[in-house]
Amino acid sequence: MFDEPASTFLYDLLSTPSPTGFEGPGQRKWIQYVRQFADCVENDAYGTAWATIEAKKARSGSPLTLMLEAHADEIGYMIKHVTKDGFLHLDRVGGSDSATARGRRLTILGDKGPVLGVIGNTAIHIRDRSKGEKAPEVHQLYVDVGASDRSGVEKLGLRVGHPAVYVDTAEPFGKDRLVGRALDNRIGGFIIAQVMANLRASPRKKPASTIVALNAVQEEIGGLGAKMATYRLEPDVAVCLDVTHATDTPEIEHSKHGKVVLGGGPTLTHGTCNHPNVVRRLIDVAEEAGIPLQHESSSRYSGTDTDQIYHQRSGIPSALVSLPLRYMHSVVEVADLDDIRQTIDLLTAFSRSLRPTDQFGFDFC
Repeated sequence: MFDEPASTFLYDLLSTPSPTGFEGPGQRKWIQYVRQFADCVENDAYGTAWATIEAKKARSGSPLTLMLEAHADEIGYMIKHVTKDGFLHLDRVGGSDSATARGRRLTILGDKGPVLGVIGNTAIHIRDRSKGEKAPEVHQLYVDVGASDRSGVEKLGLRVGHPAVYVDTAEPFGKDRLVGRALDNRIGGFIIAQVMANLRASPRKKPASTIVALNAVQEEIGGLGAKMATYRLEPDVAVCLDVTHATDTPEIEHSKHGKVVLGGGPTLTHGTCNHPNVVRRLIDVAEEAGIPLQHESSSRYSGTDTDQIYHQRSGIPSALVSLPLRYMHSVVEVADLDDIRQTIDLLTAFSRSLRPTDQFGFDFC
């Protein structure tokens, strides 16, 4: 599906711990890889990074700037408290699901390097289940790092405030799929990097627009990295790339959550932050290139960085393209490799379709 360098980058990026607020390790790897395809690579104070391919010289008019955006951070945990007996209590980083946490292993990013931890799970034999069982609250979780007291924890280089992610990494799954943690949304960073590789692969076909691939921090707590960078970069048009819920598994009501099928191609969202003219262009590009599209609605907000991008300054025509994903915010997120390829193809074709004369805003007057 992907050549060896791209495949190596994909698994390396997905396996690199980068929880919200601590995205540096993953960002360094993204920058190192994408630099070979870009005219320049930059980052801001909080670690959002972007790579730019400058437009070819326009015969008439100024080239547009297109921003392709994904987010670099993943959910995780943070040390909230250390007990005198050497156990750790946790706080959530982003939308971590404490209901699936007990009995799992963590990589804790301490001052002396990664430390293995285990989220405790009292054996079923000795738990009090007489009144039924409820999923634990995050403050009820505790982590064992092999220490006997607080000083043993300190000797490991751990303290309150250190972040953690699950040990699980990404690996091939089935015939044409991928499973692991952090697909939400470092798979997006991989996709926009491959778009840049595609655009650079044909030097004689340099895009007529300047293309900026933005890998933003802190999406999981409100899209703050995208907000800062979009204000700074002032693109003319933006396409945000994230994951969406594949609703093709048992017990999901399509009347509540819509129908999105894994392997059915990328989705395109309609409504709220999604500008109809950008959406229309994406549909036209997909039809011309034979790329299947699925459709989603957004009645109030999208829950992605698009919500923070489109209203910056005087408004940036924007759209949301999403990759179907099963089991979001877990360690067994599943994506389809054909969906990934088709999303890369769609964003590449959209990038090449832009001309200096394109106008995506409304002109009613």
